Amino acid sequence: MQDLLKKLKDEIAALEYELRTELPREIRRARAHGDLSENAEYHAAKERQRLVEARLAQLNKRLRDLSMVDLSRIPADRVGLGSRVVVLDMDRDEEITYELVTSEEADVANGKISTTSPIGRALLGKEVGDVVKVRSPGGLREMEIIELTTIHERG
Repeated sequence: MQDLLKKLKDEIAALEYELRTELPREIRRARAHGDLSENAEYHAAKERQRLVEARLAQLNKRLRDLSMVDLSRIPADRVGLGSRVVVLDMDRDEEITYELVTSEEADVANGKISTTSPIGRALLGKEVGDVVKVRSPGGLREMEIIELTTIHERG
């Protein structure tokens, strides 16, 4: 989670620099060309300014939301955010390891799935020995939780 917070703060800092330093310079330069009604550089800079402001608002909201995550409310004995879960895909007789992360950190190729994904939602709140059913494009999959390491154990 710390990596995600740092990533968000870094993006916010870069966008704030662009908004406060680079874009005003571009807008001043474009204004110097005269007639604003037909000035493509001016309109492009103003549009970029609107996009940066919108993205900043979105990132700041997400940062506030994440800073309110109370780790003490994440169960220590059940699957929750930050858990590493080993499941047995009963249809394929294959063990798969998942780490439950926020949507921004999801990286399916590396086993990091969002708590809001179909598999993530099915696993949340479950414990070792539970069998979950997940509807996927390929049909219904059954998975048994065979190993669980929570965020508390991972430190």
